[in-house]
Amino acid sequence: MSRRTVLITGGASGMGLAIARRFREAGERVAIADRDRAALDAAVAMLGGGPEVLAVPVDVASPPACADLVERTVAEFGGLDVVVNCAGVWLEGAAERVTEAEFDRVLAVNLKGTFFVCRHAIPHLERTGGAIVNLASDAGLVGNAGASVYSASKGGVVLLSRSLALELAPRGVRVNAVCPCDVATPMIEFQAATYGGGDPARYKANLLARYPQRERARFATAEEIAEFVHYLASPQAAPITGAAIPIDFGLTAGY
Repeated sequence: MSRRTVLITGGASGMGLAIARRFREAGERVAIADRDRAALDAAVAMLGGGPEVLAVPVDVASPPACADLVERTVAEFGGLDVVVNCAGVWLEGAAERVTEAEFDRVLAVNLKGTFFVCRHAIPHLERTGGAIVNLASDAGLVGNAGASVYSASKGGVVLLSRSLALELAPRGVRVNAVCPCDVATPMIEFQAATYGGGDPARYKANLLARYPQRERARFATAEEIAEFVHYLASPQAAPITGAAIPIDFGLTAGY
């Protein structure tokens, strides 16, 4: 597993940064992509910098930018072994109030960006027998009232991952989707601040009230998700492809 090259979108914060840190701990080279330049600089410092960490400012909503991201990574490190699509945006609210611009942005980042990073990475991953891990969501497995567009985008990621897994299996490339529940990251804080009606603590408490653990419920940590992503990308997970795996404390188990 040593000396692999790993490309992570959304790698400047939250789950993406935790995933990058986990791969770096294993001695692997990482390229982190994000549209926030300041956050990228901070992430590079947190990852220890040096020639084995590449930061690429990019908006994955742009297919040409996705192509450039892959090519820059390959040019820098000489190949590509793992792709983790973690870039994502959240949208919440009644369907009748969603604008076309909001709809387009969520689908462009969450689904189109994931597809085009995969699309351009495939030839390189075929050479190395590589793996793709796409970050979907529990909302990609079951419907979420008030988050129809986000749920549609993540449902698309699930079926995209399964379809690519079937297409790429004869070529030696594995593809899986990870479907986390609410995770203690800056995104959940953004959700609570933006959609919490001025009471972010109540917003988060209402999220936790859905979990089967009841008073023991908590959010998953970014490190827990990162550990599983790292495993899925490892040779030890060779039989696993085409899976959409919930990490959700049983939240979707009853559906």
